[in-house]
Amino acid sequence: MKQSKIIGTGHYVPERVVKNADLEKMMDTSDAWIQERTGIKERRHIEPGGEDTTSYMGTKASRMAIEKAGIAVDDVDFIVFATLSPDYYFPGPGVLLQKQLGFKKEVGALDVRNQCSGFIYGLSVADQFIKTGMYKTVLVVGSEIHSGGLDMTTRGRGVSVIFGDGAGAVVMQATDEKDKGVLSTHLHSEGEHAEELSLIGPSTTDWVPNYIERNDPEDLRYFPYMNGNFVFKNAVLRFQEVIGEALQTNQMTADQIDLLIPHQANLRISQFIQKQMRLPDYKVFNNIQKYGNTTAASIPLALSEAVLEGRLKEGDLLCLAAFGSGFTWASALIRW
Repeated sequence: MKQSKIIGTGHYVPERVVKNADLEKMMDTSDAWIQERTGIKERRHIEPGGEDTTSYMGTKASRMAIEKAGIAVDDVDFIVFATLSPDYYFPGPGVLLQKQLGFKKEVGALDVRNQCSGFIYGLSVADQFIKTGMYKTVLVVGSEIHSGGLDMTTRGRGVSVIFGDGAGAVVMQATDEKDKGVLSTHLHSEGEHAEELSLIGPSTTDWVPNYIERNDPEDLRYFPYMNGNFVFKNAVLRFQEVIGEALQTNQMTADQIDLLIPHQANLRISQFIQKQMRLPDYKVFNNIQKYGNTTAASIPLALSEAVLEGRLKEGDLLCLAAFGSGFTWASALIRW
């Protein structure tokens, strides 16, 4: 059986920087309030009406990953695209990316809807395809545009200050090196708490015409909702569990991890996990301070930056972990 390893990483973020001071002009908040609760200093938002879409940002990140991998677009055999913010209700962004990258062959494209855990779910799917021999090279993408759907008023500040726009991508390829690449992935969900972090409408349970007919400005179901304290408590628990599961499966301990890249949900969550695992700062990578929470894009975006900064060397043990809406949570242990 083949192993799968990451041979190229890439990312893209919009040029528009939105600092905490900019949000102070839109809502009753402050730089100190935001940083104390989330660790975020700024985030990126697309320019309304500009060229950036979820699929196009994913395309830009993918081009970088393909270039870093040293392969051609048509060397890719399959696409996995993770997002909660697709360009359209349908079709999904995977096929749009396939068009934008200019494939000469009709490769398949799979869309993954697991929100903050979406990239690791996508990585796991790609890993299985490669290990079974179905595909040799798989492109895994995470891309999100949150900015246009946030309540940028005091009413929505608990959610709106957290999220940003961005994209990340990796190229995964088969290898015969038994001690390299993805060692294991671990995927979980708990639908009992699905509505605690959600965007309920418009949806197939309440179509757009119903919203237009009601025209109720106090109807908040079309804005994201998050039960912040409840999500935080569940996140710190599940992060620890799923990282521990990966280590136990591979008969390893936390001190053997060379780099942990957690989903960039909240810097306070990452710091809590780091403290519980007794990991020094140089073994944990965070960039939420610059980009906010970019959901499915956060891990590949952070991984791409970590590679560029020289934070990973051959043979290092890399751990990825995520928790988010669904609830879903996941981890991956990778020998770089």
